[in-house]
Amino acid sequence: MRPIAALSIAMALVLGAACSSDAEPEQAQVQVRGSSTPATELIDWPMYHGDAGHTGYVANPAGTPLHQAWAANLKGAVYGEPLVVHELLVVATESDQVWGLDPATGHKKWKVKLGKPQPLSGLPCGDIDPLGITGTPAYDAKTDTVFVVAETRGGHHVLWAIDPVKGRRKWHVNLDLLKHRNRKAEQERSSLLVSGGRVIVTFGGLAGDCDNYVGYVTSTPVSGKGRTHRYAVPTAREAGMWSPAGPIEGANGNVYVASGNGAEVDGKWDKSDSVTELTPKRLKVVSIFAPSTWAQDNAQDLDLGTSSPVSIPSLHRLVIAGKRGTVYLLPEHLKGIGSEIADLDGCASFGGPAVTGTTVLLPCLFSHQIRALDVGSSSLHWAWTANGLYGSPIIAGPRVYVADRESGDLFVLNLSDGSLVQRIHAGSLTHFPSATVDGGYVFVPTLTGVTAFHG
Repeated sequence: MRPIAALSIAMALVLGAACSSDAEPEQAQVQVRGSSTPATELIDWPMYHGDAGHTGYVANPAGTPLHQAWAANLKGAVYGEPLVVHELLVVATESDQVWGLDPATGHKKWKVKLGKPQPLSGLPCGDIDPLGITGTPAYDAKTDTVFVVAETRGGHHVLWAIDPVKGRRKWHVNLDLLKHRNRKAEQERSSLLVSGGRVIVTFGGLAGDCDNYVGYVTSTPVSGKGRTHRYAVPTAREAGMWSPAGPIEGANGNVYVASGNGAEVDGKWDKSDSVTELTPKRLKVVSIFAPSTWAQDNAQDLDLGTSSPVSIPSLHRLVIAGKRGTVYLLPEHLKGIGSEIADLDGCASFGGPAVTGTTVLLPCLFSHQIRALDVGSSSLHWAWTANGLYGSPIIAGPRVYVADRESGDLFVLNLSDGSLVQRIHAGSLTHFPSATVDGGYVFVPTLTGVTAFHG
């Protein structure tokens, strides 16, 4: 899968990145506008889109109209969603720094440095410079640990465990497990997942799909003690697992991952261009799906790996849309090639969908749209379309929040019909942006840090 190139990002990242040690008295540079209303009723936002299913749904919206509360310059681009843990905002940057911020003011509580990020000049291709922490971190309440994957100089990919209260490193594990592949051609772009007492991490390639890499997923105990298991797509190369939404936990407790196009185009299916159900511990394949068009998709770079599946528990169904522009309705137990229950054209999806009940919002980024999908047990129907938006949606009660990369604006929509409620500028945004909605606040990751809004 060849991700869309991020325009003008490399120069902005070079200018915005900086390195510092934990001992330095560096503070986030914060601009506060208006009153810094204390955050109220903050709940944990532990993973991408708020939960292990990556549903992108919370019950309470932020008040309207929104106003900018603060903007923090963290000296590095923020590609992942900020987490909320212990009423603290946890933010990871491409400078390989993790920050703990006061959600009400943006002021620094702590900062952890995880090494020196990998310069783009030392990679075979790519479009992020420097390359540090790209995937959204994840939090495990049982061990009270935040997990992040940092890429450091030499192309090393390391899983770090961090104490979110004290802002200290606990342990780390190297995830470069495929010794016959080029680790410098691999990228940890997807969000992390905590499921079944394990940290699930997926890997894809760099923008440009260069050199010798293959999509794979790892499973590490949240304690850091014990073996890290892996599953790699059995293809000659590519089949990246890179969607920002990453792996999800299904209603059955298993993990679902989507992969991009692989090397095979006319022979035996190589398990690429697929959705795969895996056990969370040993990553044993339980079931797998691919479109009947998998060979053409591989040949034309039209694959499922641009997005991630989303679960509809009440229907025991999954929904996924990829680069081809076709939406697939799948059973929880996947049944092989061409085994979708229904399909519907109309959305080349990149990034993370959001779901509430049987309504799914898809980021259709080729056409710069958010589209609402009504899902039945055996049917798919379009409901409404919001045009001119390039980002992943979050549903909060009756509202939808979309950070639009093209304009740098945060859009607030009505969930019922997609109509515009408000539009407010957030700053220059990273690729496939997605906000965090919590405690009356909306936190938007930017090329230099985080912008916070409240009603």
